[in-house]
This record gives sequence, structure tokens and C-alpha cells, in this order.
Amino acid sequence: MKANTVKRALQAGERSLGTMIFEFPTTGIARIAAEAGSDFVIYDMEHTGWSIETIRALMSTSRAADLVPMVRVPATEYHLISRPLDVGAMGIMVPMVESEAQARRIADSGRYPPVGRRGAAFGVAHDDYTGGDIIAKMNSANEDVFLIAQIETAQGLESVDAIAAVDGIDCLWIGHFDLTNSLGIPGQFTHPTYLKAVERVLDACQKHGKAPGIMAGNLADGEALLKQGFTAMAYSGDLWIYQTALRQGLDALRAVPNA
Repeated sequence: MKANTVKRALQAGERSLGTMIFEFPTTGIARIAAEAGSDFVIYDMEHTGWSIETIRALMSTSRAADLVPMVRVPATEYHLISRPLDVGAMGIMVPMVESEAQARRIADSGRYPPVGRRGAAFGVAHDDYTGGDIIAKMNSANEDVFLIAQIETAQGLESVDAIAAVDGIDCLWIGHFDLTNSLGIPGQFTHPTYLKAVERVLDACQKHGKAPGIMAGNLADGEALLKQGFTAMAYSGDLWIYQTALRQGLDALRAVPNA
């Protein structure tokens, strides 16, 4: 089984930096991201409409890249968690986690017995079509799967300590836009209520030994968040990175004086 270098780095107290993919499901996107230095990519199924067939194709190429491929699923349902794992995802991000029971369902769905209830299939995509000892494979998969619970509602914030305490949840990831929406302060990331919420999530992660994660839309925000204590970070997403770089280049060219 392929080792999850992101999980191991975060468990050792190191940082792990990657990006999110929303728009470009090309066969080379993971290798492009890896060449740029990404430790991981998270492919989004929550907002893109991508099917499991799209994810399957992405995993078949992403697993060959020098990074960890993960998937954000649209909801806390067993089949939405287990199927991306079976086709090769090495981590799962689940949105709108609001209770200890929901966190336990995620942990159970993502891990094999005796610690979970993930259905068993071997010699398929997730173990690279190989044979071998299935007990060793299950143990390895349980050790290396990376399960992320997104804290992005007022209810999730209230339950954050109980969510963080669940064995099998590896990372609490703040969904900053949704969290401000739920708190009644949409997009107000300097509002005292939001800043207090961030500290509450960081405290829960520190208390229970979980990695705190977040997405940064720009370098200034990313630097500030890393200094604040976040260790898992996605630097923006494919469409925004492309759009920003294209705009900067075109603006610079348009500013060149006519000959």
C-alpha cells in the first residue's frame, strides 16, 4: 500500500501544503501540482458535479504522482466516502460536520474492521491491483487513510471538542466562507466572532492532537494562517490560480506602450 506522507508529516508536527482542484480534471493535473511542490491535492466533488467516474480517472493518474490525492465528498454518507477510497483516494474531506456521531460515522466509513466498517475489496485500484496479505493491507490502509472533518457551521463549532476527540478523525478543516455564513457574518474574516471561532478550532486540535487545516486564497493570508498555527493548508484552487496568473500577464502586456 502507498504510504501517506502527508499524514505522517502532520503527525510528526510538520506542515503539509497542497492545493484544491475544482475545474481541470486533466490526466496531468496531479503531476503538474507535484512538480510545483504540492504535498497533496484535494479534488472537489461537493461543488463541481464531478461523478465517481471522473474521480476514478483522476486517481488512476494521481497515484503515480509524488503527492497524496484526496477527495472532498458532498456529504456524510458511507458510499460517498468508501467509493473514492476504493478507486484510490488516500484521504477524504467531509463538509458540514456538526456532531460527534457524524464524526464517528466518517471514521467508521473510512476504515476497515475492527476499527471501522469499510467494505472489503482487494486486488483493485486502491491497492494497485496487487495480491498479498489482506490483513496487512487493511492495517496499512487504516494507518494511512487521512480523514478530514470540516468545521463550517455554528453547530459544528459548538461540537468541535467532541468532534476532535473522535479516534480516526485526523484533521479539523475550517470552511471559512460557510462558517462566516453560519455565524451571520458572511465573508467577514476579521470579525471578532470569526476570529474567536478560529481560535476555538485551533484549541480543539491542540488538545486532541489533530491537524488544523484551512484553505488560503492568497500568500498574505497563507503566511498569517501558518503563523497562527495551521499545519495543513491548501493554497487556493486551480481555477483561481490560473485566472490570477492569466490576468497578471495580460494586464502587464496591455500596459506596454505602443511602438
